[in-house]
Amino acid sequence: MPPFVVAHSYDQLAALWAGSDFHRDNGMPQHRRALQFISKPGKALDVGCGSSGRIIDLLMERGFEVEGIDISAEMIRLASQRHTLVVFYHADVIEWMPTKAYDFISAWDSVWHVPLASQEAVWTKLLSSLSPGGVMILSSGGLDEAGEVQNAHMGVPMYHATPGLRALCRLIAEAACIIRHLEYDQWPEKHLVVVVQRV
Repeated sequence: MPPFVVAHSYDQLAALWAGSDFHRDNGMPQHRRALQFISKPGKALDVGCGSSGRIIDLLMERGFEVEGIDISAEMIRLASQRHTLVVFYHADVIEWMPTKAYDFISAWDSVWHVPLASQEAVWTKLLSSLSPGGVMILSSGGLDEAGEVQNAHMGVPMYHATPGLRALCRLIAEAACIIRHLEYDQWPEKHLVVVVQRV
């Protein structure tokens, strides 16, 4: 599925993500765990930031200077209204090139929408954007090998892919990072959460 289709789908979901009924605690315990590996706040990036602002709120509370990126124009519009002083990039993470190193990167339920053929390049780019000692929390499909699926689970066309756990572990090692924490947090659903640190 082309990324612009995913972007259009999330344009339609943006108001729901920003609404009061959105489950704002989703992923928060995992983020707080990942932040334990950071000695002091610095620059942070929320990949696939969406419109809820929950991850940005947490990072700002911890003293980080936060930026966000999302492929959905409507997500970015609503996020900008919520956080008027945060820098947001309306961009496809496949094409977007970071101009700085980050001390913390959140890639929560976002990169798995990247086409399978581009997954390894995107993960390598993000991992390589960590500063020395920097931490990234990522979620991915927890398959052993690469896989992809299309559905309308959320009522709109959607796509998910994963390079697979074997490839992800290889990419982490090749980027001079080590795994600090790994869990299947929604077992038996294969939702994989990994916390990595650049050494």
